[in-house]
Amino acid sequence: MPTPPIIVIKKKSGHGGHHGGAWKVAYADFVTAMMALFIVLWLLSSSSKKEQLAISGYFRDPSGTGKQMGTSLTATGENLQISKQDMASLKEQLQKSIQKMNDLEKLRKNIEMTVTAEGLRIELLESEKGTFFDSGSPALNQSGQELLALLAEQLKGVPNHLSIEGHTDSRPFTSKGNYSNWELSSDRANAARRLMQQSGLRPDQVTQVRGFADQRLRNLKDSADPANRRVSIIVQYIAADINAAGTLSEDEKDSGESKPSAGVKGGTNDGPKKE
Repeated sequence: MPTPPIIVIKKKSGHGGHHGGAWKVAYADFVTAMMALFIVLWLLSSSSKKEQLAISGYFRDPSGTGKQMGTSLTATGENLQISKQDMASLKEQLQKSIQKMNDLEKLRKNIEMTVTAEGLRIELLESEKGTFFDSGSPALNQSGQELLALLAEQLKGVPNHLSIEGHTDSRPFTSKGNYSNWELSSDRANAARRLMQQSGLRPDQVTQVRGFADQRLRNLKDSADPANRRVSIIVQYIAADINAAGTLSEDEKDSGESKPSAGVKGGTNDGPKKE
């Protein structure tokens, strides 16, 4: 029987198979995560305490907590909305700005700022001879124009909405025609709105212009008190603060006004006296 052939198998050595690119994906994820970490650390080190809380709240709950912490920005840039807790600071800032203007320093007693249920209420109180408006006129005088221009300059960067109110005393007009305290209070509020918008307020910043005539007297004991004649500018709370005001009385929620003063005396009419 013939001898079977001998078969020799030789294995050639060479480079190993291709390992693939999975490590590149993992490395890219690692670099991205590190970059995000350094950005967060930089933000926390260079931001105020309120902004730090907002950032941490967003990462805990991006769909809910971030909005509650006041992280929502508006089209006005990077300004955060003024919350209920910030109203006192805004009040101090406005008072300091008014004090810096020599022409307005003498009018300080006719300017009152109060944090109320509706927001920061800025009231321009008339005197017996007229301070911001001439008696019986819806046109602003020089002092009124200067003060409202200053307020507009300070408030134009605040994303909160504003409402403007006009008020008069209870003495009626005796002139012919249908023009009354209702028209006067509305016209004065509108005059304030026009000047403030011309001085920098955004077109959509004022959401309400209201005329109350003598229906919301400041001094209930003396309806003819000059202080009853006033224009009020309200920096409204953001929606979260309004929802948190559930414990306030219904009257406070409706008017947003503080309790009227009881110690003011005397006054003249906003227009011609009744004959």
